[in-house]
Amino acid sequence: MKRIIYLLLPLLASCGENSRSSLPTRETVSDVFLQEVLTAKAELKRLQKEFTLAGKVVVDSDRTISYSPLVSGVVVKSYFSLGDYAEKGKRMVDIRSVELSSLQSELAVARQNLKGVESLHESGMATDKELVEARSTVGKLQSDFVLYGENQDNGVFSVKAPMSGYVIGKYCNPGTSFPESGGPLFSMADLSTVWVVANVYAGNLQFVHEGQCVEITSVAYPAEVFKGKIDFLSQVFDSEDKALKVRITLPNPALKLKPEMPVVVKLFNDSNLELVAVPSSAVIFDNNGYYVVVGDKTFGIRKITPFARHNDFTYITEGIKAGEEVVIKNQLLMYNEIKGK
Repeated sequence: MKRIIYLLLPLLASCGENSRSSLPTRETVSDVFLQEVLTAKAELKRLQKEFTLAGKVVVDSDRTISYSPLVSGVVVKSYFSLGDYAEKGKRMVDIRSVELSSLQSELAVARQNLKGVESLHESGMATDKELVEARSTVGKLQSDFVLYGENQDNGVFSVKAPMSGYVIGKYCNPGTSFPESGGPLFSMADLSTVWVVANVYAGNLQFVHEGQCVEITSVAYPAEVFKGKIDFLSQVFDSEDKALKVRITLPNPALKLKPEMPVVVKLFNDSNLELVAVPSSAVIFDNNGYYVVVGDKTFGIRKITPFARHNDFTYITEGIKAGEEVVIKNQLLMYNEIKGK
């Protein structure tokens, strides 16, 4: 960039010999607007297309567990709320189940039988095979209890947290009855890593591919950009959204990204097209047209034809050449002064 200081500057009629502009001009520009003028050179840049997708944060399914009971019963008490953090092994729900009560009785009988077989084995009245079978029966029933819950007596069993994480779904309250192989009682997730899922419609499909860099923003953190890459692109259109799903895996150590939070996914796609580009701050919209103030020691207005905008640059197909200087500070004041507004 070049900084130029002038007190009074003569003005050529938009580089009078240049037929690209026939806008009104003045012979001088007030030094009020030209005490400090900042310019930048137009340059050739490879066009980088940019478009956005609507998305949302979802839990990483590889870090999620839903607990569904293997028996039918009734919830006696719950020890958690939606959104709570629970360490693995924390008591989550107490349930009462007739099936588990029966299993408890079977275990009691199996343990009593094992004591008898051990006593007989010591006296030589029971074989090694009988002892092994008795121990196996007790071991199997005890393993079953680990799957169903921890025995609290009186027909009540406690379900423990199967992992450390946050409760993202609570589907039970005291008194809730549940059938065998029914829905889950609760769901937990490790939110240190999350997924961002977005819809890609047919018109943008040609510009999207796995490994593509993206920038993700949200209303919750408007000044913060989360960067990542597309690590999965579905090959089947979603019948409801009529779009393909893309997935971006993001680390979430500060837990800023919450499940179901809406986000905007910005994608970038390089092309082989090179165009003249100027800082977008130099572009002025007036009377349904786009203009820039050009010049170095003399200044004029130039009408341009923008093609695209990306990363604070505007790509132009007509109106300016690479190497020409455009005003990027006080340009609107100069524009109005030149036009005599």
